[in-house]
Amino acid sequence: MKFYHNPSHLHSLVSSIIKSSKRTQLNNFTRCFTTRVGFESPHTSRPIDSSKHQKNTEASYSSSSKLVLYSYWQSSCSWRVRFALNLKGLSYEYKPVNLAKGEQFSPDFERLNPLHYVPVLVDGDTVISDSYAIFLYLEEKYPQRPLLPADPRLKALNLQGASIISSSIQPLHMLSMLKYIEEKIGPEESLSWAQLHIEKGFCALEKLLKDFASRFATGNEVYMTDVFLAPQIAIATARFNINMG
Repeated sequence: MKFYHNPSHLHSLVSSIIKSSKRTQLNNFTRCFTTRVGFESPHTSRPIDSSKHQKNTEASYSSSSKLVLYSYWQSSCSWRVRFALNLKGLSYEYKPVNLAKGEQFSPDFERLNPLHYVPVLVDGDTVISDSYAIFLYLEEKYPQRPLLPADPRLKALNLQGASIISSSIQPLHMLSMLKYIEEKIGPEESLSWAQLHIEKGFCALEKLLKDFASRFATGNEVYMTDVFLAPQIAIATARFNINMG
């Protein structure tokens, strides 16, 4: 099915999102996204070194009048939010949180999200964690370039598709989950566990969207399901060797 079996479809999706982004955000956007899905060599752009860009002080985590996104470059959940922000043409400050170095466990970040997960979006005095919640907040407060269709049926379809990815696929291959499986059962089991649940989720998505997919997952426009789907495809193929053919 073309919404994820056709590699040219994913390329079209990402290209369309890039073209929709503000020119001032394009370089950072391209670096964060297109290298992760194989449209450029991953060696042409290096990930942000948060040790150079982020000071672990309370001031660095304080709220401000502009949008601030706490993110990790390999996080598919953070990727969704970056997609949404760029599609809506919203400028934001990028605050890298290096999960590999455990920066999410710092006292300052814990005050933003006690679960120690990225992404976190700060909008003035409002702090929102979880990509699904952030997405809905952005839709409500910043309605320009809607990422949920007005049609109730298509809106429900997009909410379902995004929920499958954010609730029934991604949490089951989180690093903490795989590490727990490796410790309790064995390192050889973590990959098969992740592959099982990713493939199960993709099969559910294919059945859900088979009558709606066109240029994109739910029609001819980029909507919420696409924003959630593209990072999941990239992670599935690059990290877990899922055959999308």
